[in-house]
Amino acid sequence: MTQAKQGDTVNVHYTGKLEDGTVFDTSVGREPLQFTIGGSEVIPDFEQAVVGMNPGESKTLKIPHQRAYGPHREEMVLVAGRDKFPPEFQPEVGQQLQLRRDDGQMFFVTVSEVSATSVTLDANHPLAGKDLTFDVQLVGVV
Repeated sequence: MTQAKQGDTVNVHYTGKLEDGTVFDTSVGREPLQFTIGGSEVIPDFEQAVVGMNPGESKTLKIPHQRAYGPHREEMVLVAGRDKFPPEFQPEVGQQLQLRRDDGQMFFVTVSEVSATSVTLDANHPLAGKDLTFDVQLVGVV
């Protein structure tokens, strides 16, 4: 069997879970995830966990938030007055919006709180500040 190594393109099935066991993403029931080891396409610790695996092999890995999507940063949370949005806009918690910075760059935020007078927007990655556990199975080396 061919062990996965740096530079290989691999197919893996995975299930990602939070500390409380909540599944935040899985490839089970759909096509496996394909990426190139060393291509910086996935979290580095996830990528390195596949190195040395043989097709059909499975493992579980834990990635602390510092090595995944980083800490949740309060400076990336913005409270905006409802008057900053069009009157027909009905924000809902969990809704994702795309905003444009002053320099023209686009970025995503998630509505995290809504009140009669304000909307709280969070520009952190949804998994920032969360430790992650992945069950990974190497399906094959391409």
